Amino acid sequence: MDTASGRLVAWYEAHRRALPWRETRDAYRIWISEVILQQTRVAQGLDYYLRFTARFPDVRALAAASEDEVLKLWQGLGYYSRARSLHAAAREVVARFGGVFPERYEDVRSLPGIGEYTASAVCSIAYGQPRAVVDGNVYRVLSRR
Repeated sequence: MDTASGRLVAWYEAHRRALPWRETRDAYRIWISEVILQQTRVAQGLDYYLRFTARFPDVRALAAASEDEVLKLWQGLGYYSRARSLHAAAREVVARFGGVFPERYEDVRSLPGIGEYTASAVCSIAYGQPRAVVDGNVYRVLSRR
């Protein structure tokens, strides 16, 4: 394990946290976690994720909710445009994809509020697609040699 990737995998195995979105291949739940964690520390985001997915366990439940209910559960996370985009995207998943979260990167990317990073994360984690997910944390790790 002398390669950079080997060292990263070894570090992850030793230090990873047990988080619910790491224990699933459900694209909906992975998407929710990615959006919550965009501007939120994991310690705070975990509670929101658990409440959000308890109330909206799947994309159909989120799509059927009122915007006020979605925003109320989001209260305290800030950046309310993320919650509005989640809600709008859920409605599109129901309308365009029959309530099944899409697998094709292009379809995921076409949903409101989903950029390259989030689409890549969902497709790579949920569907095992070879998509690079690069953020500030990745750049920070790569810059430490």
